[in-house]
Amino acid sequence: MAPTLRPTSRTALSGISRRAALLASALVLAGCGSLPGGTTHAAAPAAASAPVHVMTSGGFTAAYNDLRPAYEKQSGRTVQTAYGASMGNATDAIPTRLGRGEPADVVILARDALDALVKAGKVVPGSQVDLVRSSIGMAVKKGAPRPDIATVEALKRTLLAAPSIAYSASASGTYYETEMLKTLGIESQVMPKSRRILSERVGTVVARGDAALGLQQVSELLPIEGIDYLGPLPPEVQRVTVFSAGIATASTQPEAARDLIRYLQSPAAAPTIRKTGLEPIPAP
Repeated sequence: MAPTLRPTSRTALSGISRRAALLASALVLAGCGSLPGGTTHAAAPAAASAPVHVMTSGGFTAAYNDLRPAYEKQSGRTVQTAYGASMGNATDAIPTRLGRGEPADVVILARDALDALVKAGKVVPGSQVDLVRSSIGMAVKKGAPRPDIATVEALKRTLLAAPSIAYSASASGTYYETEMLKTLGIESQVMPKSRRILSERVGTVVARGDAALGLQQVSELLPIEGIDYLGPLPPEVQRVTVFSAGIATASTQPEAARDLIRYLQSPAAAPTIRKTGLEPIPAP
């Protein structure tokens, strides 16, 4: 005997329709997860997680290294870093790195050098942001006699008496060899015993005993073990360098670059910056 078929109620049909609609929607969403050619809607999160590439010169390195982990934690981004001098032809100098096409989103270096990179088409015009002011200081090997550099006359005596002097190949060293010694009137006596240091911290050279006296940005001397920091140059011959950040024209993540620069200039970053011997420049 054939089974008796009962009419399906409207309520049952309505329930089936709802379930079918939900299933269809799920299938549509799943299908939208990928498009022809392998492109997926997950591309935006993937881009956000790509590393931000930073090139920074020595003057800002200590502060940057202390600030980077907090920024990575706050932003969820990974930051990859290359280090080099603001100027010069060393293989690791920032202009050299950019010239050979190394990846960069943010560059941090002396303002004059940054502006030169803007003119050269390597940094986006108008993206420059001043971060800190940096002074020049001097150091000797740990435990060595501490010569006086508190006044201009004391500094001259110290430079004339030093058997050897190391200075950087970046902003402070350029000032030392092209202006400061001339101003002091001792260029001919002191320059022959002075050594320009490439791709290494001046303090490291002094700590090894390869130079009796070292001159560099204060922020680059303070982190070095094995030296005694003597203090800054006297105000009359001091040269304050502004270190600034800019966005590389080849940046693949300009918005992430702006976000990092804002963080480095934020009030939250200022105490860490001061601790490294730099003066923060607040946002206007």
